Amino acid sequence: MDLSTLKPAGGSVHSSKRIGRGQGSGHGGTSTRGHKGAKSRSGYSRKVGFEGGQMPLQRRVPKFGFTNINRKEFKAINIGDVQKLADAKGLTTIEVHHLYESGLCSKNDRIKILGNGKITLKLEIKAHAFSKSAVEAIEKLQGTVVTL
Repeated sequence: MDLSTLKPAGGSVHSSKRIGRGQGSGHGGTSTRGHKGAKSRSGYSRKVGFEGGQMPLQRRVPKFGFTNINRKEFKAINIGDVQKLADAKGLTTIEVHHLYESGLCSKNDRIKILGNGKITLKLEIKAHAFSKSAVEAIEKLQGTVVTL
């Protein structure tokens, strides 16, 4: 081994363009930025949605309607799915964490029980909201509804 055979470890050296170091480097003058225009200037950064001065799409498309900032989103779960969960785990009281553990909803979802499907057990169901048909179906079997 001598100094003429030494090489850097594989993958440790990347070919680097030394930009703006004079004409002899091959990357002097405009420093690989071309001539004129916004992209050649220092401090340039492309703005999201910028179309070269043309009116951007998000400003051309008409806006209408109303978004209620106080809207409360609910995750809808049918009473048939609650019945399946109760049968599978042998539960008589269904709470939000049971629905989360079974994968029917996410951890921070607000839950609304809907009346689609059949229910055969007397259940106590705790949720954030219930449809009228769900309440009727649960109370028909002497079950209880608890709104959180």
